[in-house]
Amino acid sequence: MRLQLILTMDTERPSPRYSTIDLWEPADILDAMVEGQFAAVAATREARAELERAALAIEARLKAGGRLVYVGAGTSGRLAVQDGAELMPTFNWPQERLLLLIAGGGDALVRSVEGAEDAVEQATRIVRRKKIGESDALIAVAASGTTPFTLACLREAKQRGALTVGLANNRGTPLLTEAEYPILLDTGAEPIAGSTRMKAGTAQRIALNMLSSLLMIRLGRVYAGLMVDVQAMNAKLMRRSEEMLLRLSARSREEVRSALKEANGNVKVAVLLLRGCDRDKARNLLDQAHGELRAALQLMVQGSDAA
Repeated sequence: MRLQLILTMDTERPSPRYSTIDLWEPADILDAMVEGQFAAVAATREARAELERAALAIEARLKAGGRLVYVGAGTSGRLAVQDGAELMPTFNWPQERLLLLIAGGGDALVRSVEGAEDAVEQATRIVRRKKIGESDALIAVAASGTTPFTLACLREAKQRGALTVGLANNRGTPLLTEAEYPILLDTGAEPIAGSTRMKAGTAQRIALNMLSSLLMIRLGRVYAGLMVDVQAMNAKLMRRSEEMLLRLSARSREEVRSALKEANGNVKVAVLLLRGCDRDKARNLLDQAHGELRAALQLMVQGSDAA
């Protein structure tokens, strides 16, 4: 049954257009691949309404304290893990509220792990062991839409009450029919049949980036187009934090550095310090505003007006 389904999938179907690609001139091969990347962008654009609905649903779970869970196998798993891993340094998303599940474990990030994508029982055990449940949101990614490991994670998480989002590149596949929030990325046949690291992978990367970035904006981790929750873990990010504060405060570099030091590298706290708050008041305002800098600044203004 699964073999029959695979044979009818667009991502697995050999395309007559590319049947002689191995005989083409190098420039023509590259042109075909570039066209494929444009097709991936178009497919993602077609899915933007579904991406919006999924993001808003996930937002509600995360605002209530839930965890964000990424699941996948092979290329899809590596893309999912990459997107999730970037949320911590970019937006200071708490590590304890992020789960990155890939078939085959950490080894699968750098090499193929034999039989990992078929490990259904292991997938079920992982979901249970991690206690994924009704407060959490799970994003499952599979180009085929049929990967057993990914499907098993989604099914078990859904049964335990988690919100489920499915990203796939083939219409009508189980990942899309069983996810509460299905997102079809209709990229069609690949220039190299079945090589979903190409168009399908690009579309997944874009969709995941859009979904997580929209989420972080909605959760107040972006202000004035700046990543104000960035963790200044190296010299480059420290300079970026300083530049953000210079832009947001119109103060001198010395004042900015002093505020950033007093704020222990927290850009949001430093902004409030540069607006005249002391550190305790700045942290209290951010707590009241659920971490949103814009709301904290409004509370600060309201407090000043009341005084």
